[in-house]
Amino acid sequence: MNVEEFLKENAAKIDKAIERYIPRKFDENAVLFRVIPPRYAYNLEALNKAIAEPFWEFLDRGGKRWRPALFLLICEALGKNPQEYLDFAIIPEVIHNGTIIIDDIEDSSEYRRGKPCTYKIYGLDIAINVGNAIYYLPLLPLIEKKDQIGSEKLSKVYEIYVQEMIKLSLGQAMDIAWHKGLADADRVDEKAYMQMCAYKTGTLARMAAKMAAVLADADEELVEKLGRFAESIGVAFQIQDDLLDIVSSDFAEKKGGRGQDITEGKRSLMVIYTLSKASPEDRKRLIEILDMHTRDEKLKEEAIGIMTRYGAIEYAKNLAKKLVEESWSEIDPLLPSSEAKEKLRAFAAYLIQRKI
Repeated sequence: MNVEEFLKENAAKIDKAIERYIPRKFDENAVLFRVIPPRYAYNLEALNKAIAEPFWEFLDRGGKRWRPALFLLICEALGKNPQEYLDFAIIPEVIHNGTIIIDDIEDSSEYRRGKPCTYKIYGLDIAINVGNAIYYLPLLPLIEKKDQIGSEKLSKVYEIYVQEMIKLSLGQAMDIAWHKGLADADRVDEKAYMQMCAYKTGTLARMAAKMAAVLADADEELVEKLGRFAESIGVAFQIQDDLLDIVSSDFAEKKGGRGQDITEGKRSLMVIYTLSKASPEDRKRLIEILDMHTRDEKLKEEAIGIMTRYGAIEYAKNLAKKLVEESWSEIDPLLPSSEAKEKLRAFAAYLIQRKI
């Protein structure tokens, strides 16, 4: 399977499904007003200017849409027609974009996907509110199709949503505390980092997989194991993101320049590994540079040089690969042989080998 082509084709379908529930312009016939009708008035201009416009301005910048693709591949691997689940696949993707809009505010970021961050264009108030709104708007398909889904499955899906959203906030709290110096970031070990990633980046992949498995009638054991598999993909994806921030100029350009994680003072896996292996002098210097939150290119290159010297980049690459391979071995015997299963495996491999 050509994964990049698959993602490109899938992205167009996902965006069309999203537009059904969060239209580019709300009108009185929007699904939102059909399932949650207003009592007094529609206030369409306000909602379009403060939700629809900033949301679609951000979404139209691109993105891989890999979480809904994972959702649909799991449905297919479980013997279902993925097109019948398209409306539900938008849930993790829309939430993901909400987390980015909020994350950029929390990190005081300048650029995202090659353009100024949403809060830079629309202001903090609009950006915070639209980010929060799109944590919930993608649940509209569950409300609209509740009779079709059935109460038991619906209850399980809502429970997954609540659990994963809590974990998302826990992971973000850990990440912020570490790079702002609110907790002793320089004593963070690999297990703590992995837990943060499992909470933060693993969450929406895990949400996608578990929701897909429940809706596709998987048993409880398979739901949990598919969730762990997806979590490993999410964590590996984060590690690859951290790698690309310092090794890929194309990737870095979209974030506003190489070494943005160094500017944020981020304790990535590579930083943690280096701090555990480095000489006292190199350890002290790397911490100094991270704590400066510098945009100076020479200082960022110095930090990258220290990490490279201790083999941190290769270590991170190997760990990401190992995570996905080990979690695949748990679900491999539980999924029937099929073309969809092979596509799922190829998809996971792609996410940890991508260049951008």
